[in-house]
Amino acid sequence: MRILLDECVPRPLRRELTDYEVRTVVEMGWSGKKNGELLQLMKQESFTILLTTDQNLRYQQNLQHAGVAVVVLVASSNRLPDLLPLIPSVCNVLATIAPGVFVEIRDF
Repeated sequence: MRILLDECVPRPLRRELTDYEVRTVVEMGWSGKKNGELLQLMKQESFTILLTTDQNLRYQQNLQHAGVAVVVLVASSNRLPDLLPLIPSVCNVLATIAPGVFVEIRDF
């Protein structure tokens, strides 16, 4: 399972996902790409999950067609201390998520 961390997600969050292959948008050289193009690149590079804080993505893209799953972290901010409490739920979701699925994980 290959996970891509969106630009809006703090890079240190990857340390919490040691059971997975995690890359960042910056590492892949995809900074500034629009969501549609990013999803196409993900599919070409065999990424299966996008981890993001962009709550509007599901309304902007056809995720079934993209063939990747999207996990959206919803917290009071996208700062690492606010996102860390969501990691146990993220790991539970990652164990069962399928391509084309959109899941929001909230801290409230």
